[in-house]
Amino acid sequence: MAKDLSDTKNRKKLSKKMFALPGKRKYPIPDKAHARNALARVAQKGTPAEQKKVKAAVKKRFPSIGKKQKGEKDKKS
Repeated sequence: MAKDLSDTKNRKKLSKKMFALPGKRKYPIPDKAHARNALARVAQKGTPAEQKKVKAAVKKRFPSIGKKQKGEKDKKS
């Protein structure tokens, strides 16, 4: 189960390495669930530069996120 990081106390316990934007301590990515959430949030509210940095940080920490799984097909609208 993912840790609740909405509490400031819990966020402060995380090292800077656990954030996609460590200088600002934004977009925590301690696990895959939070990494996926960070990608979704930055897509909604982040600047293009932040989006690029968050995507790179998530890809570096969790290379399997964003890759298609075997047998997975493209979604069509």
